[in-house]
Amino acid sequence: MAFSAVVVAAGSGLRAGPGEPKAWRMLGARPIVRWSVEGLLSAGADEVVVVVAHDRLAQVDAALAGLVGWRAVTGGRTRAESVQAGLAALSCGRNDAVLVHDAARPFVSRAHVERLLNALELADGAVPALPVPDTLKRGDGLVEETVSRDGLWRAQTPQAFRFGRLKAAYRLWPASEEPTDDASVLERAGGSVAMTPGDPMLMKLTYPEDFLMAEQLAASRRIVRMGQGIDAHRFGPGDVVWLCGVRIEHDFGLVGHSDADCGLHALTDAVLGAIGDGDIGDHFPPTDPRWKGASSDQFLIHAVQRVAAQGGEILSADVTLVCERPKIKPHREAMRRRIAELLGLPVHRVSVKATTTEGMGFTGREEGLLAQAVVSVETPL
Repeated sequence: MAFSAVVVAAGSGLRAGPGEPKAWRMLGARPIVRWSVEGLLSAGADEVVVVVAHDRLAQVDAALAGLVGWRAVTGGRTRAESVQAGLAALSCGRNDAVLVHDAARPFVSRAHVERLLNALELADGAVPALPVPDTLKRGDGLVEETVSRDGLWRAQTPQAFRFGRLKAAYRLWPASEEPTDDASVLERAGGSVAMTPGDPMLMKLTYPEDFLMAEQLAASRRIVRMGQGIDAHRFGPGDVVWLCGVRIEHDFGLVGHSDADCGLHALTDAVLGAIGDGDIGDHFPPTDPRWKGASSDQFLIHAVQRVAAQGGEILSADVTLVCERPKIKPHREAMRRRIAELLGLPVHRVSVKATTTEGMGFTGREEGLLAQAVVSVETPL
């Protein structure tokens, strides 16, 4: 089922201690709000509206750089006002599914979303819930009574709703009251709310010690994937070749639909391969006249953007050029710098090497050259 989402990131998070509001603190070297937005986009959200405080509108662009399918709006004085601002910015139909999620729960996954959407087939809303495991006491300093925990559940987010039902329910909610969650708004309006199995991984980061635990969990939510690319082009008329984004004078040119930069073509395929996103020909068909003579820089930039859209990060790159000539060593450092710039990496994470085939094969006969690339990419599970 298709769905849209609202991520609420406009709060101050005072209980988390001094420092930035929770949504803007770093977790695993990324802002917490990015974890939540990435999780929902990876789960298949058609659109994500991120609700932020007015003074965070500029910051959200940097926090979510590279992600596709989101936009930000300004929140209100309360969480309820912020949720309604997010709903107003969606382009949903009345019966479409919408998820409302707290940015401070960074570990949302596709499995959580699928359970909620399945439950929404039979109810107006759905919430992930965990049974209360601890003995409950009521009192103020001294225990006044022990409260039965039978039938009590801890509600989490994201919470799923039919778009029209939730908007109508909020119109009926008294302005003088602040709901504890969105499901309670629908409940008061007479809507049915189903419960799906909750998950301790949907923990809400509230207190300083929560962030220490989250750092340990964050490491387990990412994997490193490898990608490999190979490309070859033959020599033809010309006096310049492009290799790894560097212009090199030579006795011949390289023949290709674009600028025939074998190094960047191999890198592009390696990056796309690491995320299972096809190859360079799928994204830039050689039959398309738009790419005639095109600089291969844009192919690699596109692949890098595809990684970012999946919440990934390129960690390193290694390119091997196989040719008798031109000699690569005089240009190697310039190649490393250009690749590092295109991938957004420090130079020390980029390697460029060259070898020959001792006169054997098409490279040995100087009929053309070959490039092989390997990249490592860290992505969400």
